[in-house]
Amino acid sequence: MNIRNAHPEDAPAIVGLIRELAEFEQLTHLLEVTPESLAEHLFGNRPAAECLVVEEGDSVIAFALFFHNFSTFLGKPGLYLEDLYVQPAHRGRGVGRALLVRLAAMARDRGCGRFEWSVLDWNANAIAFYQKVGATVMPDWRICRVTGDGLHRLAEAKA
Repeated sequence: MNIRNAHPEDAPAIVGLIRELAEFEQLTHLLEVTPESLAEHLFGNRPAAECLVVEEGDSVIAFALFFHNFSTFLGKPGLYLEDLYVQPAHRGRGVGRALLVRLAAMARDRGCGRFEWSVLDWNANAIAFYQKVGATVMPDWRICRVTGDGLHRLAEAKA
């Protein structure tokens, strides 16, 4: 198992893993990412996110896509894990844990006050795994999202 920073040539493999994740979460109807759009936002002039990949042999078998956010209460940056996915055939071997450990070390080394992510409420296996590694599932917080037409309407609304 080799964990490394993603390279532009990894974009097709990462998109393939994102597709697998979307299928698992039954969210393929929301999938718009392409290797080109992902590469632009990971490796372009103004990267919006970073990505770690796990290689086994010549195959990318897992990824973790993350970016910095900021805590006004702590007055420090945070590291937000957008997605972590390990192919089913490679689960149970410590791949996901290794990615979380690497990301926690990055957050610490970058002076972050938090390392956080979201989990679907029906994904009991993931919730149990995250709690086992020391994460607290925040029961009082809800994600708010504006996307698509709603985003355009809000952007055009009168203040």
